[in-house]
Amino acid sequence: MKSLIKLACLLTAALTSVSLYAQTMVSAPDKTIEWSISQENINGKTAIVFTGKIAEGWHTYDTDSEMYPCAVEFSSLEGCSPAGELYAITESTDYEGEAVFYDEVKFAIEMNVESSDASASGEITWMCCTDYSCAAPEFLTFEMDLGNAASSGQAGGEGKGNIWSLIIEAILWGFAALLTPCVFPMVPMTVSFFLKGSSTPAAGRFKAAMYGLFIVLLYTVPISLIILITRIIGGDAVTADIFNWLATHWLPNIIFFIVFMIFAASFFGAFEIVLPTSLVNKSDRKADKGGLIGIFFMALTLVLVSFSCTGPIVGTVLIKSTEGEFWAPMVTMLAFSVAFALPFTILALFPSLLSKLKSGSWMNTVKVVLGFIEVALGFKFLSVADQTYHWGLLDREVYLAIWIVTFSLLGFYLLGKIRFAHDTPKDHVSVKRLTAAIAVFSFVVYMIPGMFGAPLKALSGYLPPITTQDFVLGGNVSSVSQNNTAESESAEKYDLHLPLGLSGYFDLDEGLAAAKEAGKPVFVDITGHGCVNCREMESRVWSDPTVLEMLKNDYIVVALYTDDKSRLAEEDWVTTESGDVLKQMGRANSYIVRSRFGVNAQPNYVLLTPDGELLAPIRGYDLSIPGFIEFLESGLRKF
Repeated sequence: MKSLIKLACLLTAALTSVSLYAQTMVSAPDKTIEWSISQENINGKTAIVFTGKIAEGWHTYDTDSEMYPCAVEFSSLEGCSPAGELYAITESTDYEGEAVFYDEVKFAIEMNVESSDASASGEITWMCCTDYSCAAPEFLTFEMDLGNAASSGQAGGEGKGNIWSLIIEAILWGFAALLTPCVFPMVPMTVSFFLKGSSTPAAGRFKAAMYGLFIVLLYTVPISLIILITRIIGGDAVTADIFNWLATHWLPNIIFFIVFMIFAASFFGAFEIVLPTSLVNKSDRKADKGGLIGIFFMALTLVLVSFSCTGPIVGTVLIKSTEGEFWAPMVTMLAFSVAFALPFTILALFPSLLSKLKSGSWMNTVKVVLGFIEVALGFKFLSVADQTYHWGLLDREVYLAIWIVTFSLLGFYLLGKIRFAHDTPKDHVSVKRLTAAIAVFSFVVYMIPGMFGAPLKALSGYLPPITTQDFVLGGNVSSVSQNNTAESESAEKYDLHLPLGLSGYFDLDEGLAAAKEAGKPVFVDITGHGCVNCREMESRVWSDPTVLEMLKNDYIVVALYTDDKSRLAEEDWVTTESGDVLKQMGRANSYIVRSRFGVNAQPNYVLLTPDGELLAPIRGYDLSIPGFIEFLESGLRKF
């Protein structure tokens, strides 16, 4: 009797399990995931993003799952190609050894977009399960127009944070330019021009707005035309090459250095730099005609007269922005010109309120202070040429010595210990000058430890690499930085060294071969000698103990300098698809990173398998240390 009861209980349990399983299968929704598909910009690249709402109680699997991975298969590609594999943006949950997603999941696949009418179609496949059972595999077809990506900075960039920092810096320079001696005299001229009045208040507002617009256009349109024409003629690569040449070739850098020194001498009072009088007078005469033509020539007069002071500032803004995407110079110049034009537009709107604004001796003080800053900034151009051509003229301690002396002299000037030709004698130091002097001397004191090897992280983007420094208190930087690079043939061949004591390679194929032998993934550093943000990333992010430990122990590091002017050994020459043979390191590396990774800017970081497959989305300039650690860890997990 007892045995019959047990048998009945077992049969009941079995039937209950079957019933539950059947109920689960029957209650599966029509679609276990409701998908929305969009086009987004990720790491400077166009990406197709799949966002899925997962039915309650169900979960789906990651792209590398052994169960049933989520996958995308393209049926048609027009003017585009995948730049890597499908990957998950959403953080996964571990479920019995599998990476799964609940509630919502987001996948992305980055694309190389080559034309304005690019499109992609295909299907995404997936499977969902509960704790008891799984639904049948499902799929969803999609079509995506990617044409807008062809003009959206597709080729890569330095990251959102960087472009915003460039814009903010350009705005600050635009406001600073208003205080220069060449610009300030235009204030009463603007006031007198618009005091003549207009027939109606609306007409006055329109004229003031057009005045500001003309100033912005006169600064922005020329540089934009250069960029757009080169892009139409030769595409993004040609535009990138032109700006790369402008930023790193010895000729423009030496010219910029000389120009900055000439402007500095002028600001110190050695001589005056003025445009030809006939040009300015002709523009000024046409400004008297009135109407829109008169307003345009009033704006042109302002731009021409102010050029001798705004020229170096504009040059600084443009050179910094050439390290980014092709549109970065246009955006930064627009930001500069808007900031520069805004006060003049306000003056044009309300001329009577500021008609009594006066100049004074403070203008010459501003001019001299700008002269010292011109000297300091000018040496940055010489340093870029020195680094890219390996001249060895401006090692880190030499560069620091020049800055320390320059800013020390500026501090003494602010205290009245040094006077220039056009300075007004003063029998006391004002509180403002004393405050400025304290700030300058504090900056000098901050720089002094750098002469003995201190990292000076706040200035890392502007200083030559610490590997160029001969003396470090307690040791020799060169020997420390090169401690493990003996096995790297490319390091010895081209006299290149990684920062922070890292060992590595400077040829991608050599690095991939070393990774295959070591059984490690590859960390590719797309960098440049003239890249300010690259040095900042190395000093502020790579130097973190966790990051540095991972780079030393878990990855094979390959640095690709896209601006190095060294001539490659014949066995390292690169032949392009069009048959051109690239014999210079910077050109070869620039072609490699554009064709293989779809980027043309520095810094960018790529994680690869030893076979060259992408392990994670490419990461650009981002000072988040936790984010960089997660980036490295994601590559290790995928590997």
